[in-house]
Amino acid sequence: MMGVLHGLLIGGIVLIGVLFLYLRMSRTLPERQQEAPVYTLKAMEEYVKGALHDVISANLTDYGLSEEEYRRRKNKRAEMKKALRGCTSGDLRDKMYVKQYITDLLAQHYTLDHEHLNRLIPFDRPESLSHQDRFDILLHVYKKRHGYHALSELIRRYDLDRPKPDVQEEQELSYRITAEEIGEIYEQEDVRLSEEDKLQIVVQRIYQHYKGFSVVDELRDMRIDGVSGGVSGLPPSVWEETWDWEGDVQLGEVPRAHDSVWVFYEGKSIHLSFLSFGSELELRRVCQNIYKHNFPGQLSETTGYKVNEMADGSRVVVLRPRFVESWAFFVRKFDVQNATLEQLIRDEHAELPIALIRYLVMGERITAITGAQGSGKTTLLMAMVRHISALLPIRVQEMSFELQLRKIYPNRNILSLRETETISGQAGLDIQKKTDGSVNILGEVATDPVAAWMIQMAQVASLFTLFTHHAKTFRDLVLSLRNSLLKTGVFTNEQVAEQQVVSVINFDIHLKRDADGRRYIERITECVPLAQEVPYRTDFREKKTLDEKMDAFMETVTDYFQRSTDRKLYEARNVIEYRDGRYVAVHPLSEQSRKEIAERLSGPDQAAFEAFLCNWGDGDES
Repeated sequence: MMGVLHGLLIGGIVLIGVLFLYLRMSRTLPERQQEAPVYTLKAMEEYVKGALHDVISANLTDYGLSEEEYRRRKNKRAEMKKALRGCTSGDLRDKMYVKQYITDLLAQHYTLDHEHLNRLIPFDRPESLSHQDRFDILLHVYKKRHGYHALSELIRRYDLDRPKPDVQEEQELSYRITAEEIGEIYEQEDVRLSEEDKLQIVVQRIYQHYKGFSVVDELRDMRIDGVSGGVSGLPPSVWEETWDWEGDVQLGEVPRAHDSVWVFYEGKSIHLSFLSFGSELELRRVCQNIYKHNFPGQLSETTGYKVNEMADGSRVVVLRPRFVESWAFFVRKFDVQNATLEQLIRDEHAELPIALIRYLVMGERITAITGAQGSGKTTLLMAMVRHISALLPIRVQEMSFELQLRKIYPNRNILSLRETETISGQAGLDIQKKTDGSVNILGEVATDPVAAWMIQMAQVASLFTLFTHHAKTFRDLVLSLRNSLLKTGVFTNEQVAEQQVVSVINFDIHLKRDADGRRYIERITECVPLAQEVPYRTDFREKKTLDEKMDAFMETVTDYFQRSTDRKLYEARNVIEYRDGRYVAVHPLSEQSRKEIAERLSGPDQAAFEAFLCNWGDGDES
């Protein structure tokens, strides 16, 4: 009996040993046994997710690797983890790395020839292609020819940015690109795809649903002004309820929030009505990932929005319910390569505003850049920095890092600060004074404390200041800054506060974007403070009769009350205006501005400045 038990025990031990040895050896095999591949995009996506999860989570010590092989695989895993984080932040290099790795994974498990690729997307049957399929193919073809200008070239070639009648309201015009237009363009292009082209389109489709930004993934990379989602259509709070719809329009036919894809192109918001995120969950996934570059904090119901920048310098704003009615995001891009005055200002007689702006910067004038959203304030500010002397250290205060000045001017002494959850814009401006800065740039004066600090800083803490503001007129700019001084308690008297603002602001460059999306400088305004230290009239003392004395005295009293109430503190002179498609020299610069600008210019620049002033002639208007 004991012999049988010993035999069973020894047999069990041997069996366990053999099983352990088998499992250990099977884990060292380069590939696990896989089931027969399923040729659908969803199945491929699940395979890629599983394979990449194994790569980044496997315990390498279980594989019995040599020291060299262990180090190689560890470095490869670290590189993959970094790329998977970076590709969701807008880093194009990490995106290309991850897409290439996905291509290699698919090639190991799937047969990727024409026949099998056509099962995934019906490339060989154009009539079966969806609107998104056709658009993705067109964008891929144009990207091969034009790089990241692909979408711009497609829009330009087929005039897709023209206004069209609204489907629901035929009298209203809107910017839209429709499914019908994409279908017509696809037929005209006579697209012919190679096996490699089809594979790249399939890989992009898998990537954008796994780690990318869904249907806007490739759009975000294009050289356009921006892209947004979740900003039109019925919000979930509406279509999740039961509604009684009147007329023939059914709820299923009405676009929903996740059917909302818009691009911002040359100042125009264009609705890509044929694209959709497919579901509220997909839109939510994009919103939860697109803002996370450099870990800006968690988006939650209590913190209903986040403002951040992406790896390529794009500004991203994400909003979520309950703060807004549906999940939404806005990516705003800034064309760093074209940030020159000559590229931005192109209308007739553009040399007038270009030269004046150059002299305002070289002459160290405190200048505001005003205009509505999307009018080009930030891009113009980038271009103006080029003309600041390289000898002057520059300090920048922003809400998010939009200007990216060190990317444009890597050899300049530039330091950018921004607001955080724990450091206010006011604290940032305070610390700027201790960083040896000569020129202060404010990306946007949007709050009262920042406006008040800007006025104080421009008076004592820097040679000059450049800043942007959303004021519509010069009077609005003065009143807004004056009110900020009053609200923050820096001043209590309106007239004194306004006088401080007027003494600081030298010029205002006002930008405008018309209905067609064209941007231009509407006016360049000089602020000319009026003399305030004028003595009151005392000639009433010299009058002989009582009536004459009273009349003269009442004139003095009237003058007093006028100065105490609505006395004019400044004159706003439009130096240059935009009229009928060209720039016109209007009022000449004040003598004080001429003198102060000339003092800061070198000899050759002074002579050029004097020659430039001849555009105004001798009169007040030309």
